[in-house]
Amino acid sequence: MTIKVSIATFNLMSLDDRPDRNPSLDERIPILRPQLIRLNADILCLQEICAQHERNGKDRLRALDRLLEGTPYESFNRASTVDKDGNYLGHHNLVTLSRYDIMEQHQYQHEYAPSPSYKKVTALPEEMEAREISWERPILHAKVRLPNGAVLDVINLHLKSRRPTNIQGHKLSERTWKTAFGWAEGVFISSMKRIGQALETRILIDNLFDDNRCALIAVCGDFNEELDEVSIEAIRGDVENTGNIDLAMRVMVPTERNIPEPARYSLLHNGKGKMLDHILVSRTMLAFFKGSEVHNELLHDESIVFAPRIFFPESDHAPVIARFELPESDIKWSTTTSILKGKRGREKSHRSRYK
Repeated sequence: MTIKVSIATFNLMSLDDRPDRNPSLDERIPILRPQLIRLNADILCLQEICAQHERNGKDRLRALDRLLEGTPYESFNRASTVDKDGNYLGHHNLVTLSRYDIMEQHQYQHEYAPSPSYKKVTALPEEMEAREISWERPILHAKVRLPNGAVLDVINLHLKSRRPTNIQGHKLSERTWKTAFGWAEGVFISSMKRIGQALETRILIDNLFDDNRCALIAVCGDFNEELDEVSIEAIRGDVENTGNIDLAMRVMVPTERNIPEPARYSLLHNGKGKMLDHILVSRTMLAFFKGSEVHNELLHDESIVFAPRIFFPESDHAPVIARFELPESDIKWSTTTSILKGKRGREKSHRSRYK
């Protein structure tokens, strides 16, 4: 007998209920809710959830609550990002929903990777000294207790977008740049933020492996990059990059590779499909992997550059889901690991006799 566990990620694209939103939340719910129901996920990582300010001074995720009404997710356990005072962030909250118990939740922002200092080279007026470069979105980490007693570490991410960071003195409007080199420096700073978030994520992953060499880990979210780009390579930690086979058990494996390449995209940009949303898992979790899907059948192109701006009720990202089947009882991987270590040790001593 096995236990089926499905893990999904979905960027809901600024989910909010402000009256000036176009389209409104009332227009978005009939479109988004069936997408969530179709996923039928046991663990769902969401990005871009806005908070709403209540009259009593507290913030709530009211738009999300309305979206989840009448769905199984309404009763799921929940972990979400908060500010230093314990309040929801105004926008771009990360939320992890789980059918199973969430034992612990943590968030990390510059805890493992301090803000780098950088002096802009094209800014007008000129910057006289280096300033800290901070990324706005924290990492959300939830420890989930699966039905078989195993603990799954779920890391929910939203890495910095490719949109260039503002460089003072180089913009004519929100989307129009005065100079190409100003735009280029803006892109450079955004990529610095994205790689900084990836570094912090990789340090967190290695800390989890320090505690348990065979940890069950899933890193899910909107990475704003495709698999062969630098930030994801940093998180994956492939042996081809580190050159160290002793780190092989620490590699994070993309689950979408089983999807045929023509259908492997979660965002459309200028008519080209890009896979920017990913679920990466540890090798131990990969042992139970059964398949993944991208629900991109109705995805709209998010960048019709020279046409009037059209706003669709859908998200500009497609949801991604990975399915697993785990044994009914938690496998004692430590025993397996010790056996493998023992075999490796005997093989080494056996080979050494014939040198």
